[in-house]
Parts: sequence; structure tokens; C-alpha cells
Amino acid sequence: MSDLSKLYDAILNGETKNAIALTREALEGGADPLDLVTRYMAPAMDEAGKRFECEEYFVPELMRAAQAMKGALELIRPLLVASGAEPAGRVVIGTVRGDRHDIGKNLVSSMLEGGGFEVHDLGIDVSPEKFVLAVRERSPDLVCLSTLLTVTMRSVPITIQALKDAGLRERVRVLVGGAPVTEEWALKVGADGYGANAAAAVPLARRMLARQDQPPACPGGTMTGIAAHAHDRDAPRRQEILDRVEQTDLRSRLSRERLFGDAR
Repeated sequence: MSDLSKLYDAILNGETKNAIALTREALEGGADPLDLVTRYMAPAMDEAGKRFECEEYFVPELMRAAQAMKGALELIRPLLVASGAEPAGRVVIGTVRGDRHDIGKNLVSSMLEGGGFEVHDLGIDVSPEKFVLAVRERSPDLVCLSTLLTVTMRSVPITIQALKDAGLRERVRVLVGGAPVTEEWALKVGADGYGANAAAAVPLARRMLARQDQPPACPGGTMTGIAAHAHDRDAPRRQEILDRVEQTDLRSRLSRERLFGDAR
């Protein structure tokens, strides 16, 4: 059997072809699929996330690592299912109604898969009704809502309300992320958690399920501290985005007044 530390390095360095070849070789040599995930692959993705938080990795490096992980997992996933191995948790994820962006959502999906979660990706422009149906059918632990556009932020509380109306809200934890979103806003609209970036997704998901803090992502820092620092750094831009949302709502209300003589 080959040196399995090379699999860790291949994923961390985003070497997809090498990661797939090493995984195939290890499986053919009798390696335990779950052992490959827990001892080499998931730790590699954890390290990639930490490097991203410490600004040693950036989005391209993180995406390459996630792609390598995804390629290796395609060989392992059927074996894990056949063995009856339980995932770290089950996730339903999608970009909310009206928003057709998927790069960030796809990266979060890959990070969660790399962290040992079973992910059911609903895609883009997902209606509240489709989220409700997926929760009924998949019984996930977490529902992740992504929004990149300011005009589609309102789909987040609408989706959360749809889960409440269907009697499903208490069965899941709702996590929210996207460029215009802040932690304050996410909690205000009824979400359970907020991820500032894709690297924060796995630690956040684990905390939501385990109810315990993760170790610091960087020496001298914590995930919470880093997220708060990023939040402070981006505060002017985020406030500008939220101001535009309010202005858009005002313009829509004034348009209805002109057209119908009354604003709902």
C-alpha cells in the first residue's frame, strides 16, 4: 500500500488527478474507506480551511482542494453507503429563490462533503416549497441557504417561515451565507447560524450539531474572532449593501403607490 500521507498532501495541494489515483490505489490495496476519510481526507480539508482563515490560502486554492476532495470521495462514497457508515450529519443546501449564483454554494457543498457530511444540493433559484419538500424527504440536520443578491435576501426569511408553516422548523438548524449577509441580519430573520465564508461552513456545522466550540483556526485566534474581524473590516461595504436593499424596497413601495394608489 502506498504512503497514505501523500493522499493528505494531494488534497491539501489541490491535485485532483493525484488524489483520485492515490485513493484508487489505497482501496485496491485493502484500505478501509472510512479510515481514508477520517484520517487523511477530512483533516486535509480542515487544514485547507484553516489556511484560508489565516489568509495563507485564497479562494482558488480552496476550490482546488475541494475539487480534489470531491474527486476522491466519488470513489469512496458508494463503499461508505454499502458499509452503512453514518455521515457526520445530513445537509440540504441551495441558493434561494430568484438567485442563480452557485459558485459559493458549490464551494460550501464541497467543504461540507469533505468534512464528512452527506449533502443534498438543490441547486439554484430554489423555492421555499422545494426546501420544505427536501426537508420532508431527506430529514436533514441542517438547511443551508445561500444568497448573493441583495434583492433575493428577502427569500431567506420567506423560506424560514415556510419551514415553520410546514411544522418542520424545529427539526432542522438553518444556516445562512452570502456576500450581502451579516450575522446580525441572519439571526434577525430567524436563522440559527451564519458563515462568513466557505471555510467557516464545516466548523459551524459541527458546532451546530455538537454544541461545542472548535479549536482556534490560527495561532492566537478563534473562528469567532476571525469572523468578527472580517465582519468589522467589511462593515462599510455590508452596510452599503443593506442600504441598497432598503432603497430597493422603498422604490418598489412607491411604484405600487403610483400604480395602485396604495402600498401594501
